[in-house]
Amino acid sequence: MKRLIASFSLTLFLGTVTAGELQEVSPEQVGLSTQRLERIDKVMEGHVKANRMSGGVGLIARRGKIAYFNSWGQLDKENSKPMGKDAIFRMYSMTKAITGVAAMILLEEGHFFINDPVSKYLPEFGGLEVAVDKKDPRTGKRTYYTVPTKRDVTIQDLMRHTAGLSYGGPRDAEGKLFYRKLDVSGSKTIEEMVKRIAKAPLLHQPGTTYQYGYGTDVLARLVEAVSGVPVNKFFAERIFKPLRMIDTDFYVPENKRDRLAVLYSPNKDKTIKRSTSPAQDNYGKPTTLFQGGTGLLSTAMDYARFYQMLANWGELDGVRILSRKSVELMSADHLSYIENPTGAPGWGYGLTFAINRGPGKTGRLGSKGEYRWGGAAGTRFWIDPAEELFGVFMVNILPHSGLRYGDEFKQLTYQAIVD
Repeated sequence: MKRLIASFSLTLFLGTVTAGELQEVSPEQVGLSTQRLERIDKVMEGHVKANRMSGGVGLIARRGKIAYFNSWGQLDKENSKPMGKDAIFRMYSMTKAITGVAAMILLEEGHFFINDPVSKYLPEFGGLEVAVDKKDPRTGKRTYYTVPTKRDVTIQDLMRHTAGLSYGGPRDAEGKLFYRKLDVSGSKTIEEMVKRIAKAPLLHQPGTTYQYGYGTDVLARLVEAVSGVPVNKFFAERIFKPLRMIDTDFYVPENKRDRLAVLYSPNKDKTIKRSTSPAQDNYGKPTTLFQGGTGLLSTAMDYARFYQMLANWGELDGVRILSRKSVELMSADHLSYIENPTGAPGWGYGLTFAINRGPGKTGRLGSKGEYRWGGAAGTRFWIDPAEELFGVFMVNILPHSGLRYGDEFKQLTYQAIVD
């Protein structure tokens, strides 16, 4: 088992951080068990052998040092190409955390407050309406109309998914999806996409309901409008370059294409087949649509550097991206007034992260205050301040709903804590 680790010392809470390079240590040096971590390989290699997974990559860091870094299976099963630890994966919604950090950079520079109305920076979000769509349970008759918003959509709403924006969107008086009529998915730029979204009514009154959707894409457009810089360039200059995330972008250049993991899709029995989705091939050339909620490609190590920065409360290798207070704000539960916002028991939601409300509420190994998210093709991450730990799990199986490989990786990580 090969592992890579960190040479800097991290004290999470009120301590200080000594900058350095990512290096390797034994798991025992950071309170993990080598023998217990080997259970991860047994489980994941079992999935590979059973054809439930072509291959994947996992990385675990604790106290600023990466104690586990391994790959399993194959990058391209049909061509017997082994999975490398530098494999590039489609990150899908794990793009959202990058967008959230970009917005917080601008907040720290004094460009806006988190409770500012979005319309102050994106005028198309002024004067929005909310769709009211009712169905009589007795007759089945549908009643549709719109009402004004009770308050403006705020930047906080975009970041915690309470803006009334979903991926499906509302229906019109004829029962047709607004976003489909507006061809939102056919937009060529994020500016064009957001202007089309703003032409439709909201699904809910702002601030009242968690509705996962296009909020982070609107946030990306706000980053562009406020900074005056295309969001892909903002990401590159303000996040990727200082953190040395050398393999993270919205497309994979030709000289790296041999490292792009093949995309698979699940059969009914959870075995896999090579995907025929356009996502299999559409990352090979530059795009003009830079979404905030999806689209990035990256490696386990690149994202580990990003998460180590967050675990360090905003700093890595002597480069500060955010202040400790900004990371605290992002990782706070901004939906404590909603009992079960995400549909996953025991999880609240912060600013682009789900927030653990306590193991007794989630029923999972973990810690109160840990924050996490994942991508549609199975990539996962979590950061646990209490245990000074984070994990990154990479796989590309789309759709991934119903598959729990990332959850297994996380559970197998916590059972390896022995101090």
